[in-house]
Amino acid sequence: MGYRPIEEYGLIGDLHTAALVGQDGSIDWLCYPRFDSPSLFGAILDEHKGGSFRIAPSCPHATRKQLYWPDTNVLVTRFLSEKGVAEITDFMPVGLHNVPGAPFLVRKVHVIRGSAPFRLHCRPAFDYARTRHQTRIDGARAVFEGPSLELELVGSIDLTPEDDGVAAVFTLKPGETVAFALRRPSDGPFGHDEAEELMRATIAYWQTWLSHCTYKGRWREMVERSALALKLLTYEPTGAIVAAPTCSLPEKIGGERNWDYRFTWIRDAAFTLYGLMRIGFTEEAGRFMNWIEARCHEDCGDAPFQVVYGIDGRHDLPEEELSHLDGYCGSKPVRIGNGAAGQLQLDLYGELLDAVYLYNKHGAPISYDLWVQLERIVNFVCDNWKREDEGIWEARSGRRHYVYSKLMCWVAIDRAIRLADKRSFPADRERWIKARDEVYLDVMKNGWSNQQGSFVQAYGAEALDASVLIMPLVFFLSPTDPRLLKTVEAIRRPLAQGGLSSDSLVYRYDPELSPDGLDGREGAFNMCSFWMVEALTRAGKADPKYLRDARLMFEHMLGYANHLGLYGEETGATGEALGNYPQALTHLSLISAAFNLDRALDEGRSS
Repeated sequence: MGYRPIEEYGLIGDLHTAALVGQDGSIDWLCYPRFDSPSLFGAILDEHKGGSFRIAPSCPHATRKQLYWPDTNVLVTRFLSEKGVAEITDFMPVGLHNVPGAPFLVRKVHVIRGSAPFRLHCRPAFDYARTRHQTRIDGARAVFEGPSLELELVGSIDLTPEDDGVAAVFTLKPGETVAFALRRPSDGPFGHDEAEELMRATIAYWQTWLSHCTYKGRWREMVERSALALKLLTYEPTGAIVAAPTCSLPEKIGGERNWDYRFTWIRDAAFTLYGLMRIGFTEEAGRFMNWIEARCHEDCGDAPFQVVYGIDGRHDLPEEELSHLDGYCGSKPVRIGNGAAGQLQLDLYGELLDAVYLYNKHGAPISYDLWVQLERIVNFVCDNWKREDEGIWEARSGRRHYVYSKLMCWVAIDRAIRLADKRSFPADRERWIKARDEVYLDVMKNGWSNQQGSFVQAYGAEALDASVLIMPLVFFLSPTDPRLLKTVEAIRRPLAQGGLSSDSLVYRYDPELSPDGLDGREGAFNMCSFWMVEALTRAGKADPKYLRDARLMFEHMLGYANHLGLYGEETGATGEALGNYPQALTHLSLISAAFNLDRALDEGRSS
C-alpha cells in the first residue's frame, strides 16, 4: 500500500484524542485514549509495524473523495466505481456523558447505489508497536488485550483472525448500512441504531458549537473549517490546546526534522486563543486561562513557565527516539516527547500577555489572583530580556539574541501596562515603562541591518527571518513604517536572491545562512505565509497595491489547503503538506489573516 501523502488525510476527534482517516478508508493514526497516549494505530509512521484500521470496497479503481458533514467534524469518505457508490462515515462521539465504553470510534458503512463488496482489516499495534497483544474473537466482537489497555471492536459482521488482528468480508446492497465501534469493553449493545443515535448527537454538538462563530466574511467556509480544526485540538478535561495531534511527521521527507507536537506550547495555545476570540469563541479562552493560572503556581526553576507542557500540565516530556519504526516514508528518527521543554524561549511571555490582554478585553475580566501572577512574570521579563535564548523556532545550535524574542518581550511589558491601566491594577508602572522603552530602542538599534536594509533574525547577523513580520500585527511598528516596508520587500524576494519567498510561500529562515543545528532544508512555513498576508494588508493603507498583493497571496495560500481545508505545518516545493498535521499555528493565522483582510477590503470599498 505504501504511504499516503500527508494531505490525503482527514481528521476526526472527541476533544480527548484524534484520528487520521485516509482517502482509502484507513485509519493510520490514533493515540488512545488521549492525544499524548501511545499510538494504537501508527501506520503513518511505519506502514508495516504501525497498525491500522481499514474498511474499503474491493474496487481497486474506485474514485475516492472525502468531505465533512456540514458544519461538523464528522468525516465522510466516498468511493465511486462502476459497481456502485459507497461511503464510510467516521466520527468520535463528543458532547455525551456516561456512554458505555467511551471514548470510542464509530465507523458507519453505507451503500448508496449498486452493490459493493467490502473488506475490513483491523490490526492495532499497542504502545507505538512496542508491545504485543492478545486477540479474542466471539462472532461479531473482537477484544484486543494489551499490557495496560483493553479494547473491543464490535459490530454486526462476524470477524476472523488475521495478522495479529481481525478481518471481515461482506457485501452491501443499495440502502444497506452496517456500523462498527472501537471502544473499551462494554456490555452495552452496538449496531446501526446506536450508531445513528450517536451520530445525530455528535452532529448537533458540532453544529451548535460552530453557530457561535461571528465571522461572516468572504472566506467563511475556510475560516469555519479552521475553527473546527482548532477545536479538535483542544483537550476538554483541562482546556489545554495541542500544537498538532501527530508526532514525527517530517518537515523534509527523509530528513531528521521530526518532532512530537502532541503537547501544549504556551506560544501556540496563546496564538490559538487569539484566533478563536477573533471570531467569537471566548469559552475556550476562559478554560485556557484556568489552565494557565494553575501553571503559574508551579515551580519551573528560574523561569515562570516552561516552553511546553503535557496536556494535563505535567512538566516532564523526555525526548525519545523509536528506532524500531521506519518513520514516514523512511524519515528517521521517529521522536516522542520534546526536548524543547528545557529550552529558554523568552518570546512566550509576549504571546501569553497579549492573549490575556485580549481575553480581558473581549472575554471576561481576569481575577486579581491571576494579575498577581502576571506581575511576577512581567518583572521576570524586565530582569531577563537581555538574555540570549533559543527563540521561537527552537534552534538546537545554541542561544542567540533573537529579534523576535526581544520584540515579544516588549509586547509582554506593553500589554501588562495597558492591562494595569485598563483595570487600575497595582503595578510598578515606572519600572515597566522604563524597561519597555529600553527594549524598543534596543531592537531598533541592534535588530536592524543597514547592509540588508531590513530587520534580521538576530543581533549581529545578516540572515533574514520571517518571524519579524509580526511587528505590525502586535503594534510594535506602524505597518507603513519605511523600515517595516523595506523588511517586507526583503523577505518577499526569492530565496535565490537572498529573500525567503517562493511565489506566495514564505520560509521561516534559510538554514544555509542561519544554521540551526540540523541537517537539510525544510518546506515553507504556512504561518509565516499568512503573516505576510497580514503585513501586506496593513501596508495597504499606504499603497493600494499592497492590499491587492495581500488578497492574491491569500487566495494562493487557500489553494495549498487539502481537499478538506486542512493544512500541515509546512508546504513543500510541489505543494505537498509537510510536518505535523493539521497544525494549530497555520489555522489560527489563516483566521487572523482572513479577518483583517476582509476588514481592509470592506474599508477600501466604502472609502
